[in-house]
Amino acid sequence: MDQHQHLNKTAESESSEKKKTRCCNQFKMFLAALSFSYIAKTLGGIIMKISITQIERRFEIPSSLAGLIDGSFEIGNLLVIVFVSYFGSKLHRPKLIGIGCFLMGTGSILTALPHFFMGYYRYSKETHINPSENSISSLSTCLINQTLLLNRTSSEIVEKDCVKESGSHMWIYVFMGNMLRGIGETPIVPLGISYIDDFAKEGHSSLYVGILNAIGMIGPIIGFTMGSLFAKMYVDIGYIDLSTIRITPKDSRWVGAWWLGFLVSGLFSITSSIPFFFLPQDPTKPQKRKVSLSLHVMKTNDETNQTANLTNQGKNVTKNVTGFFQSLKSILTNPLYVIFVLLTLLHVSGVIGAFTYLIKYMEQQYGQSASQANFLLGVITLPMTAVGMFLAGYIIKKFKLPLVGIAKFSFLASIITFLFHSLYFPLICDSKSVAGLTLTYDGNNSVASHVEVPLSYCNSECDCDESQWEPVCGNNGITYLSPCLAGCKSSSGNKKPIVFYNCSCVEVTGLQNKSYSAHLGECPRDDACARSYHIYVAVQVLNSFLCAIGLTSYSVLVIKIVQPELKALAIGFHSLIIRSLGGILAPIYFGALTDRTCMKWSTNSCGARGACRIHNSTFLARVYFGLTAALMFPTLVLLVVFIFVVKKKFHGKDTKASENERKVTDEANLEFLDNSEHFVSSAEEQ
Repeated sequence: MDQHQHLNKTAESESSEKKKTRCCNQFKMFLAALSFSYIAKTLGGIIMKISITQIERRFEIPSSLAGLIDGSFEIGNLLVIVFVSYFGSKLHRPKLIGIGCFLMGTGSILTALPHFFMGYYRYSKETHINPSENSISSLSTCLINQTLLLNRTSSEIVEKDCVKESGSHMWIYVFMGNMLRGIGETPIVPLGISYIDDFAKEGHSSLYVGILNAIGMIGPIIGFTMGSLFAKMYVDIGYIDLSTIRITPKDSRWVGAWWLGFLVSGLFSITSSIPFFFLPQDPTKPQKRKVSLSLHVMKTNDETNQTANLTNQGKNVTKNVTGFFQSLKSILTNPLYVIFVLLTLLHVSGVIGAFTYLIKYMEQQYGQSASQANFLLGVITLPMTAVGMFLAGYIIKKFKLPLVGIAKFSFLASIITFLFHSLYFPLICDSKSVAGLTLTYDGNNSVASHVEVPLSYCNSECDCDESQWEPVCGNNGITYLSPCLAGCKSSSGNKKPIVFYNCSCVEVTGLQNKSYSAHLGECPRDDACARSYHIYVAVQVLNSFLCAIGLTSYSVLVIKIVQPELKALAIGFHSLIIRSLGGILAPIYFGALTDRTCMKWSTNSCGARGACRIHNSTFLARVYFGLTAALMFPTLVLLVVFIFVVKKKFHGKDTKASENERKVTDEANLEFLDNSEHFVSSAEEQ
C-alpha cells in the first residue's frame, strides 16, 4: 500500500514537473514574441516622427496638416484603447496581439503606397516649366521679357499639370495608414503586460516589463539609423538619373526615400505577428486538463460548458458593462488621479509637440540636413534617454520611495529640466540674411516685413517670377530667392557646382574684388551659429536624460494612486487622455504656430500654397521653445499641488504610513492575482 502511494506521488510529481516545464517554455515563447512586437511598435512610431517633414514636402502640405497626419495614429488608438484594456483580458490575448501586429504592419505599408502612384517628385514646380525635368536648364537668369516668353510657351503644360496636381490629396492614404497602425498597436502593451502579470513567477513581472521596455529601445535605434540612411537617398531613387538632380539633402526642397522606412517597418510588424497565433490563451490550462481528464470526458464537458456559456452570455456582458462604468466612476472621483492626468497631459503634450518638429527646427535654425539630425538623435540623444529611464527605475527601487517620495523625485527632475530648457533661448541664431525676405534686394537694408518686398533697381528690369524659390548664395554671404532676382546674367551651365556670374544685386553691396557671382543653394550658417549648435546638442542630451527620468516616475505613480483592481483601467484611461488631447492636438497646434513663422511658401502647378520653404528662424525658435515652456510651467505647479494633496491625505502618518501604504498595495496586488487564479480554476472545474 505504501509502495503504491509512493508511486502515485512520484507520478504526480513528474506530471507536475512536466506541466511547469511546458508552461514555462510557452511563457518564454510569449516573452520572445512580445519583445519583437515591442521593437516593431517603437520602430513604426519613430519612422513616422522622423518622416513627417519629408511627408510635408512630398505632398506639399503645411505643418498643421502634417501634424494632423501624425496625430492620426492616436485617433486610431483612441477608438479602441479603453475597450481593449478592459475586455481584452477576457479574450484570447496572444491572438489579439497577433492581429494587432498584423494591422500595424498593414497600416505602415498603406502609408508608403502613395509613393508608387503619385509620379515623380518635382521640386521646381514654382518655375512652371517642363515638369518632367528637374534639370539645370530650367534655372532662370536675368533676361529681359523672360517671364512673358515662358508664359506663352508653357501655358498649356501648366494647365495639364494642374489637373495632375490633384494627386496631392493622396496624403489621405498616409492619414488612413497611420490610423490603422494606431488601431493595431493598441492591444500590445495592455494585454501583453496583463498576460505577464498573470503567468509570470511571483515578483518577476516588473523585471520582465523592464526588459521589454529596454528591448523596445532597439526599435528607435534602428529607426533613427534607417532614417539617417534613407533621408540621404533621393525620393525617386531607382526611377530617375540622379545626376540630373541639382539639389542636395540640405536644400529645403529635398525629399528623401521616406517610403522605404514604412515598408521595412510594415514587413517587420507583420512578421512579428506570426508567433502569437500559435500560443495558448492560458499556458497552464491545457496541461491541467490532460492530467485530470480523459479525452472523452473533456469533449463531453466542453459541450456542456458551451451550452452554459451561451445561456449566461447575456448576463456576463451586462455585468461587464456595468462593472466598467462603476470602475470608471471610481477613478474619475479620485482627486489624486485627476490631478495626475492633468499634469502628465501638459508635460507630455510639450514633449510630443517639440519632438514632432525637432528635425525641422534643426534644419531651419542650424542648417542641418534631416540625415544629420536623425543620426544625432539616434546615436547621442536616444542612449541618454534609455539611461535616464533605467536610472529613474533604479533610484525608486533602491531607496524604496513611497508615493510622496516618487512625486518629489519627479518634481526635482522636472524643475531641473525646466531650468535647462531656459538655456535654449541664448542659443538662438540670428535670422538668415535673405534678400527679398529679411533684406532689400540690393542687400543693404533690413525690411520690416517679408511680405511683398519691392524690387530694387538691380533686378527691376529682369522680369523675374517673384514666386520662384531657387535659392542662390552670393559671394557676399546673402541668399537670394533665385538667380534672376540676384540679377545674374549667365551661368556655368550643367557643370557642377553651378555658378552664376555678373549678378548685379551682389555687385551693389560694395564688394572690392569685382567678382559678383553666386552659387546654387542657400548660404551656410556662420561660425557663431555653428558654435551655438554644438552647445545646443549638449543641452539637448542633458534635457533628454532628465525628461526620461521625469516621465518614468509618472509611469510608477499612476499605479500607486488607484486601487489594485483598477490598475489596468487607470492606465488605459490615462493613455486615452494623453493620446487624444496630447498625441492628436499637440502636433496640430505646434504645427499651426510653426506655419505662422513661414516667410516663403511653395506654390503648386495650380498656384495653390504648398509646403514652407524657409522660416524666420528666430521667430520659430521663440515659438518652439516658448510654447514648450508654457506647457512645462503649469506642470510644475500641478506637481506641487499633487504633493500637497498626498501629504494631506496621509497627514500624521509620515514615513511609516507611506511604507504601510506600499505594503498594502503589494498585498492587494497579490490578493487580486490569487482571486483571478481562483476564478479561472473554478471555471475550469465547472
